[in-house]
Formats: sequence, C-alpha cells, structure tokens
Amino acid sequence: MAYTVLMVEDEEDFINPLLPYIQSRGYEVMVAQSLNKAREYLNQGIGDIILLDIALPDGNGLDLLQETTYLPIRPSVIVITGTGDIETAVDAMKQGATDFLQKPVVFSQVEKSLQRAAENVALRRELYLFRQAQLQNIDFVIGNSPVMRRLYEQAQRAASASVSVLITGETGTGKSLLAKAIHKMGPRASKPFMHVDCGALPATVFESELFGHEAGAFTSAEKRKLGLLETADGGVLFLDEISSMSVETQAKLLHALDEQSFRRLGSTVEIKVDVQILAASNRDLRKMMEDGAFRSDLYYRLKVVDLEVPPLREHKEDIPELVGFFIRRFNPQRGKNIQNVTPRALDALMAYDWPGNIRELCHAIERAMIFCDEEAIDLHHLPFDLQERMRSNIS
Repeated sequence: MAYTVLMVEDEEDFINPLLPYIQSRGYEVMVAQSLNKAREYLNQGIGDIILLDIALPDGNGLDLLQETTYLPIRPSVIVITGTGDIETAVDAMKQGATDFLQKPVVFSQVEKSLQRAAENVALRRELYLFRQAQLQNIDFVIGNSPVMRRLYEQAQRAASASVSVLITGETGTGKSLLAKAIHKMGPRASKPFMHVDCGALPATVFESELFGHEAGAFTSAEKRKLGLLETADGGVLFLDEISSMSVETQAKLLHALDEQSFRRLGSTVEIKVDVQILAASNRDLRKMMEDGAFRSDLYYRLKVVDLEVPPLREHKEDIPELVGFFIRRFNPQRGKNIQNVTPRALDALMAYDWPGNIRELCHAIERAMIFCDEEAIDLHHLPFDLQERMRSNIS
C-alpha cells in the first residue's frame, strides 16, 4: 500500500537531497514550507506520514503535532529536531510522535523511521476500519443536522478519551443508544458493556446488583454474586436514569469511582476495577442538587464530559434519514420490502412535533409497516393522530 509523506520543512538545503531519496523508496512526497500549508494538506486528507520540523516560519511544529490528534486517522509524525535538542524530542514523543530524527539526518535512519511509521499507519487504518464496521451495527443514527453532527463528534472524543460521560435529554431521545455507540467507538469496544436501570430496582437490591455480595451477606444471599462494577471491569458501566439512585448509594458509588475499588456486600476485601462510567438522566440534576436529592460531588465526578441529546423537534431535518433507518431495520422482521414513504406521508412526519421523540417515531414507522402492503408508506398507514394533524393543516 502506498503512503504519502508530508514534509513540513522550510529549508531548501534539507528538502532537495531528501525528497528524491524518499520518493525512490516508493513514497509519494508533498512539501509544505509552513504550518498553514501543512494544515491545508491535512484538511484535504493528504499526509499519512509527516516529517515535521520544529522551527517553522509561522510557528512551532509541535502545534501541528497536537492538531493531528483530531484527525479521523492520525498520521504518524516523525519530528525533525536540531542537534542536541533532546528535551524537545522527548516532549514530541509524549505528544504522540512516532519517532524523531536529529539534523543532519542520515538517510538510512530516515528509511528505517519511515518503515516504522508506515507500520503504525497500517495499524491505525485497520483500527479505523474496524471501528467503522462496528458503527454499522450501532442503532444511534447520526443524521445530517449540525446539532447531531456536533453531538456525535463530542461523543467520539469522549469515547477515545475513555472518560466519565453524563448524557442528558428528554425521554425517547436515544440516550441509551448513544451510550452504546460510545462503547463501540472507544478503546473498550471489545470489553463488556453493562447496562442497569437505576430506577427499576429498590435501593437495597440495587446495591447488591452494583457491588455484588458474598454468601450470607443477607438472608437470601445463598452464594457469592459478582456485581456490575466487577463484571464490567475493563469495559463500560452504563447507569441509566441515575437520578433515581438513592443518596446513600450515590455516596458509595462516588467512593468506588474515586478509589477505583469497592467491596462486595458482606466482604472486607477491596476489589480494584477499571471501568468507564456512562450515566444518563432525563431529569434536571442541577435542580436535584439544590434540593439535596443528588450529590454535587458525584455530579461533577460523572460530568467530565456532558452530552445533551436534543429532542427530535429541534432537528427535524434528520427525520428522513431516521425513517429510512427504521424501514431497513423492520423490513426483515416484518417480511416486508418497503422502499420509501410517499411525499404526503413524509410531510405528515415532518409536521408533527414528536413529544415522544425518536422512540415515538420508531413506533410510528413500525406501526405503519404492519399495515402497509405496498412499496411505500402512505399517509393512511401512519398513526391516526398524525393523519388528523395533517388533515387539519390542509383544511
């Protein structure tokens, strides 16, 4: 596979002899004599490997090194430093540089460094393609609206950083689907994803589910049970509707997160865990903090990154893509071959405000498909309230 080397260097005496040598080794080479020109190339997707000088006419090369972290596939960066500038080289390696070379460079060392960088690029491409393939199985539809694109980009950053995330939004907006997407996009994708509804269990039972228990810890504890924190070790624990968690359990959870350890109920042994916590709520946690119903220290511990999923009425331009997604999902389940919706059916879907958000839209499309025997969903296949709203708008 061919790789493109982006040489970010302003000294002609350095460029002229090195450029043909690199080309002779099978690489395509582009030259940028400033940071701004290098950014132009990178924005166009040009540059698998970067030979990066530190001292450039319009700034420090390490600034560009830091900016490469935001690219979909991060290039391998080989930093070129002045003689004896070891401190800069060490700093570059800490920021993610693949290698560093000192001027004047030895061509054979350049070739070996490029080979290592190419291997690194190949691994990153493979990982990127693997994650993209995984995303095909994610039920969280990104859409084309700016608000959803921005949300997804933020989710990707949070996934890569493997930090605690607090997801808020109205019921039915897709908070749990976003949590699953974060898991699949991040470095813990191959590890467990444990989902627990904090409001579905009484406080005493919930603590046992979260921390586990030893045999005899309470009357019905006949044998040891591993808790969700322990089961999720190395992976992700998703605490859905965390606003339902009792204040007492909140305190124990905070301690476990701070110490990265906990005890099973009835045990004195500390168990170390490495778990990324995702939490979701459709209630105003700040208001709950003011009322003493939610601990502020836990709130800020969870809210390393906060993501707010907007209601569907605020990004209706995504409805066509969502409808297409649901049709593709339900066609095999319902034995249908529906391909589209009619213009008047789409008008009705776009005119409705969807108080139940994406979940309500999903149910509406599933219902329509049950009654549709044609290749396109029409107005009369939709739920009655959507039909009535459309007819009243026309009249």
